[in-house]
Amino acid sequence: QVHLVESGGDSVQAGGSLRLSCAAPGYTMHGNCMGWYRRVPGKEREGVAAIYRGVYDAAYYVDSVKGRFTISQDTANNTLYLEMSSLKPEDTATYYCAAEVLSCGARFFLRGARYYGQGTQVTVSS
Repeated sequence: QVHLVESGGDSVQAGGSLRLSCAAPGYTMHGNCMGWYRRVPGKEREGVAAIYRGVYDAAYYVDSVKGRFTISQDTANNTLYLEMSSLKPEDTATYYCAAEVLSCGARFFLRGARYYGQGTQVTVSS
């Protein structure tokens, strides 16, 4: 079992920015595909971004966040981040850190991940 702990969720105005963090005590992110997913009550969970750092480095985004969100991974501190800017009300959701994304590529959002954290709430008001 992988324990993922998210932090950084908050309430912001549209156009604002937030940075989400994810720690994984006892788990090495390097060499594993990590990601961020989000869910709105009553809707399916949505893949937001994924990153692989290991033999190669690559990051992937769902179209709705491209140019606004940046996923990154601090290997030294074993921490995953999601920098969110130009936030919109439709970004309001619970955001989940994920480990071992099942399809680590441009279409990562079509499948989920093996492990998820408990989630952190992001609320964007207009």
